[in-house]
Amino acid sequence: MIPNAPGLFGELFVDSEMASAMSDRALLHGMLGFEAMLASALDAEGVAPEGTAIAVTRQCDPDLYDIAELGRAATLAGNPAIPLVKALTARVAAASPEHAKWVHYGATSQDVIDSGFVHVIGRGLKLIDIRLNRLVDAMRPLIETHRATPMIGRTFLQQAVPISFGVKTALWLDPLLESRHILNDSLETPVVQFAGAAGTLAALGDDAGRVQAQFVDVTLGAPSSLIPWHTQRHRNARLAAELGILTGNLGKIARDVSLMAQTEIGELAEPEAPGKGGSSAMPHKRNPVLCTLILAAAQRAPGLVATMLAAMPHEHERALGGWHAEWPTLPELFRITGSALAQMVTLIEGLQVFPERMRANIEITQGLVMSERVSIALASALGKSKAHHLLEEASRASIAEGRHLREILASMPAVTDHIDAAALADLFDPTSYRGASDAIIDRVLARCEAPSTPRASTPAQG
Repeated sequence: MIPNAPGLFGELFVDSEMASAMSDRALLHGMLGFEAMLASALDAEGVAPEGTAIAVTRQCDPDLYDIAELGRAATLAGNPAIPLVKALTARVAAASPEHAKWVHYGATSQDVIDSGFVHVIGRGLKLIDIRLNRLVDAMRPLIETHRATPMIGRTFLQQAVPISFGVKTALWLDPLLESRHILNDSLETPVVQFAGAAGTLAALGDDAGRVQAQFVDVTLGAPSSLIPWHTQRHRNARLAAELGILTGNLGKIARDVSLMAQTEIGELAEPEAPGKGGSSAMPHKRNPVLCTLILAAAQRAPGLVATMLAAMPHEHERALGGWHAEWPTLPELFRITGSALAQMVTLIEGLQVFPERMRANIEITQGLVMSERVSIALASALGKSKAHHLLEEASRASIAEGRHLREILASMPAVTDHIDAAALADLFDPTSYRGASDAIIDRVLARCEAPSTPRASTPAQG
């Protein structure tokens, strides 16, 4: 586990907030929360004597336990739930002996650990939701401001046709909105685990159904909590996949920004700050460090998602290694996704945009990038094939003679017979070559109007 205190790499790969949310203490808090909720359910249903809930809950403060000592014991036991239950039972016995036998009654280690991770995941999802909302808030004005700012569109890293920076930014945002919706659904429907040794709660006998229902009611969990998921790991795998998708989409934005920030392009720049993006050898350098870190996260995420998918085929009613592989993997996904999101928020909130460079880059081909538009305009008079051939000839002449394509076309009767000078000039204006850009932007912005709003915290999430 990465400690909360920054090390040699500072907060390059995990920020302190997400590190805290994914910490051992947070997991311990969730595990103890499970034991407190179980005691409450047993007490409420009359299975355990009155006062059990209070007696157990009083000993469920994480600060009462030595995490390092629990970890040493977990190394021998195979999981941290076994030594934790032993320590909790001892504390309850010392304060209220008659209630000690009801600690962990009917449950199994996986119930404790899975439910503990539900708490940790809830903390992580809340942070991601906050950051996604902040990122959306930063991207919306960027889209509106540059709705009609022309820039060159690029395919296969080559200049294609003009687009607007607004539509490019809208297309960055759209998949983030989808991830926000999917992850918010996960946040609003925590699924705790209480199923006993082999998933049937057989140890509770005829009381099993009532106690389990009461446990779910106490935790405000989803109805599906009544179904054991000891070896049905699709929810965790789906969550991991969505975190990977989100991180990949952040990486796409970082890739575009870093390419557009290249010296020769100069259309964007990361936020300026003293000492940021410098080089140890070249004083003039301004490296895109935020993009670098986001891309590093995007390159790490697929392997972690693959681990979660590979861990899905669990054996029978309890896994041999697959479940254990999830423990370090899912929190690490949250760490890198959370870090990438934090870096992206900083990047977008301070992004420097240079419209004049965008316009200049459109012009470096001397109008060749507008050939498609002129060809389409001529097609109605000459036919598609002939218009296309004419533009090919004009483009070759433009390159050979070093003249603007508009000048070449203005000297061709086959063009001027159908398009006058004013219309030809308009065809070379990238600001009027917008197609469905405004409609695309409006659709994306409309999706922003339904922000995700997590419901109030539940005991299962702390």
